[in-house]
Amino acid sequence: MADEHYHVLEFEKPVYELKKKIEELKHSAREKNLNVDAEVKALEDKVTSLRSEIYKNLDPWQIVQIMRHQKRPKTLDYISMIFTDFTEMHGDRSFGDDKAVIGGMAKLNDIPVMLVGIQKGKDTKENIMRNFGCGLPEGYRKALRLMKFAEKFHMPVITFIDTNGAFPGLEGEERGVAEAIARNLLEMSHLKVPIIVNVIGEGGSGGALGIGVGDRVLMFKYATYSVISFEGCASILWKDAAKASEAAKILKPTAKDLLQLNVIDEIIEEPMEGAHVDPETAAANLKKALVAHLSILLETPLEELLEKRYKKFRSMGVYTDEAQSAI
Repeated sequence: MADEHYHVLEFEKPVYELKKKIEELKHSAREKNLNVDAEVKALEDKVTSLRSEIYKNLDPWQIVQIMRHQKRPKTLDYISMIFTDFTEMHGDRSFGDDKAVIGGMAKLNDIPVMLVGIQKGKDTKENIMRNFGCGLPEGYRKALRLMKFAEKFHMPVITFIDTNGAFPGLEGEERGVAEAIARNLLEMSHLKVPIIVNVIGEGGSGGALGIGVGDRVLMFKYATYSVISFEGCASILWKDAAKASEAAKILKPTAKDLLQLNVIDEIIEEPMEGAHVDPETAAANLKKALVAHLSILLETPLEELLEKRYKKFRSMGVYTDEAQSAI
């Protein structure tokens, strides 16, 4: 129980306390040989009602907390649950191998595909090895190498976004991270194979966009996608990273917001408390969507595919006098 409590989010505590009370009541009843079925049923009904109320009215910062849950499935988890015959490929053939950006060939059912994704760690040691999911220039160049390989052999590309941004250190600037991301945007815009982008966790800044151009952009219900990390935005606007929750409200980063803005194409459902509670169900939902979209894209003529991709991204963003007045 202690371990479970450690992972309970602040807004989930009322539900946790009720569940704890139910367990204590059951334990006491067993020891004293009492019938407490009616009391347990009443508490369980209250848990169901409270859970529904909480998760029906989540604010953006609460969604961010679910998205950042330390047990949330990562890219390699989804790869293992959805695909078969995954063979990881390494290196950018220029500088080195970035552990934050992973990729390789696999099969979606019987269809050969190329997978590219950002991989966060599951503990401190792995996070250090993975640069906390922040890609270096060689990572984005590796991603492009794999995508061009896929184009050569007519394999669809499927990407997984889970990063708060590209690696912010001096090494990234020295090795040209901005150019690497910009090059990927250019090349992905006219890559001659279908591309499906999946926002599975945190989609932040250019680090996400570096593998984010595609024919379809799918997003998990509790994922986020924004132009900058929430702490980074708060530091710029208010000189205080602690105001990240305020930044989350104004950035419109949730799947619901972005579907309304036509930035994404579909919201992938998760278990009520988040994908970390039942990763297999989340993966099954994502696989179903991938198969459906890929079957359509594979039947689309190449010229039409590229034209629709171009128009999709060119049509994003609206400027009106009303919006300017509000600002």
